[in-house]
Amino acid sequence: MSGAPADRSTTASGVTSPIRRVQVLAHSGKSAAVELLDDLVPFLESRCDTVDVECDVLEFVAKRESSTNDLPRPDLMVVLGGDGAMLSAVRAHASAPVPTVGINFGRVGFLASTPVTRWREVLDGILAGHGIVEPRMRLSIRVPGLERPSVALNEVVISRASEDAMLQIALEVGGTWVTDYRSDGLILATPSGSTAYSLSAGGPILAPTLLGVVATPICSQALSNRPLVLHPDSKCSVRVLNAGARAEVVVDGRRVGRLSAGDAVQVERHPEPYPLLTMPDLDPYRRLRERLGWTGGVHEQGADA
Repeated sequence: MSGAPADRSTTASGVTSPIRRVQVLAHSGKSAAVELLDDLVPFLESRCDTVDVECDVLEFVAKRESSTNDLPRPDLMVVLGGDGAMLSAVRAHASAPVPTVGINFGRVGFLASTPVTRWREVLDGILAGHGIVEPRMRLSIRVPGLERPSVALNEVVISRASEDAMLQIALEVGGTWVTDYRSDGLILATPSGSTAYSLSAGGPILAPTLLGVVATPICSQALSNRPLVLHPDSKCSVRVLNAGARAEVVVDGRRVGRLSAGDAVQVERHPEPYPLLTMPDLDPYRRLRERLGWTGGVHEQGADA
């Protein structure tokens, strides 16, 4: 990430459409999120025409995925939960993205970026048209045996089945062989996903509105295998090489398929980014410092360096 205040000037835009219908998704497993509905719903109802509330995340996703576009599309999605709930909301609206803001009740909160103490202030700003839309790059993943491609906001992981030995997999980009890995797997992450599993495996942090793909091996046998940052329009192929091996394909934490020797997963940039909402004064670098526990200290404005 650069030293600029935030990389939003060329990639993000303000909210211009009127917000009349709001969908609220509250994680029922987080009691504080459900309790906030008592204040949040009247707040929204006084400012919008329609407010729909869902508290069962799995049921909400299943209902949206099984619908034939006959469900009303909200103008704004408000998620009360953590990054897992945010991924579920994004998945539910994968085919028709909805501007989404997350009020963080989780432990991390890179996607659910609004602190719970500021929910009223942030939503007031968004409803007044001051919100910033951050278009987040997504990945389209084709898995052998599946008719439809999967869509990832964070990452796709090709990993060994828990009972199997180390994987041997080949990475190709644009039809050109890059390298073979002997490892527990390979992560292909978006910039949004660079602070998720890829970071835990030693990958770099990318500004969330950048365009690019991070290829991060998981526990590679060769210490020389390093994470790669690829062009966003790279067409990647990950093929299982070792005979008898079984691998899993996991998209944003959800297993979508299995691979055998010779099978290959095709990964490329999804044509439509997903719009996440924030406010201009929500500092993304402070979020990194707080979430990752950086100990350099936070200097108050005007304080000595």
